[in-house]
Amino acid sequence: MIAAADCHYGTHAAMAGIVLFEDWISDRATRELVESCAEFEEYQPGSFYKREAPCLLQLLGRVRGCFDVLIIDGYVWLGPDNKPGLGAHLYNALDESVPVIGVAKRAFRGASNAERVFRGNSRRPLYVTAAGMSSEHAAANVSRMHGPFRIPTILRRVDRLCRTACLEP
Repeated sequence: MIAAADCHYGTHAAMAGIVLFEDWISDRATRELVESCAEFEEYQPGSFYKREAPCLLQLLGRVRGCFDVLIIDGYVWLGPDNKPGLGAHLYNALDESVPVIGVAKRAFRGASNAERVFRGNSRRPLYVTAAGMSSEHAAANVSRMHGPFRIPTILRRVDRLCRTACLEP
């Protein structure tokens, strides 16, 4: 089982979401969960993990042992010196037992270590980094994910799940 996790932030709360799916080519979830995270840090460039990791770990605790790979929206490693990003912090928090793949939509300045993945007809790449597996292998898996567009179907789904839950009263 593969897990894709994300967060979305409202004014007073954040929503963490996770989508579990069977295979890289799956077009739908096997299971979906969302959870509110009332306390979260302000965004700090280069320290995104301080904001997002606590919310994601809270939710991941509910499905720990149910997935073999975790995909996040963001970077595992930042820059050529491999400064730990959100994914590396999650990998460590999961006792380095589950590979973590970071899929970012924007280039992080100096992130020459990210594999570029072009999907669909997009001229803009996704930036893939990983811990617990090679970035090349992670990029190949992201390339195979279902969907004709730049963002794979499952990653779109987890983003929408969080956004929608954040809008609900």
